[in-house]
Amino acid sequence: MVHFLGITFLGIGLWAWNEKGVLSNISSITDLGGFDPVWLFLVVGGVMFILGFAGCIGALRENTFLLKFFSVFLGIIFFLELTAGVLAFVFKDWIKDQLYFFINNNIRAYRDDIDLQNLIDFTQEYWQCCGAFGADDWNLNIYFNCTDSNASRERCGVPFSCCTKDPAEDVINTQCGYDARQKPEVDQQIVIYTKGCVPQFEKWLQDNLTIVAGIFIGIALLQVRCGSSVLAQTVVPRKTSPVQDLCFVSSMP
Repeated sequence: MVHFLGITFLGIGLWAWNEKGVLSNISSITDLGGFDPVWLFLVVGGVMFILGFAGCIGALRENTFLLKFFSVFLGIIFFLELTAGVLAFVFKDWIKDQLYFFINNNIRAYRDDIDLQNLIDFTQEYWQCCGAFGADDWNLNIYFNCTDSNASRERCGVPFSCCTKDPAEDVINTQCGYDARQKPEVDQQIVIYTKGCVPQFEKWLQDNLTIVAGIFIGIALLQVRCGSSVLAQTVVPRKTSPVQDLCFVSSMP
């Protein structure tokens, strides 16, 4: 089941790249200045496919090489997750700076890729934020900056995802952010979100710390349980294993 889900993710990623013409021009992968969300589908799908294939085939065929590969690969992922968690806690300020740099780098490339644009719009709408640390971060984008040489109609504005929502409106006004940053700060707070996405993300993380920690602990325990059971099977073969059971269920019509 896991490898089928991995194939699905890979298929979605390749389809998205095909729609954007990336597959017909591979060199365009490096042309985007910001982050391409398609990479998430490709990387996650690839890892899930490799894990699922090695685990299921290894368990069904009782192939000790594949089972050991599955256990070691799962152990590496667990170690990387643990390391990332410790580093994120110890170097919080550095992580914040990197997040600030990442968001601003993608603000520059906002109009360059539709998937990146949708990701930024979703983030700003969900966390009710604008820019990394404020709406003025949109000065980094050539279409939204307030310079006199900018002839864009969006000059000194923000994307529609920065706008405060009116529950009475059924249709999204994509021009609601025009000239928003030319207004006094008091008036800006009425029409757009003025808080940055980095502070809003920190606030969301603090408010949902128990849930987030529970999810990560649950995933970690599942990885340890699955990895140890498969590794034990390579030493003392069993009639069935959790991985074999999972493969059997996923192969049923």
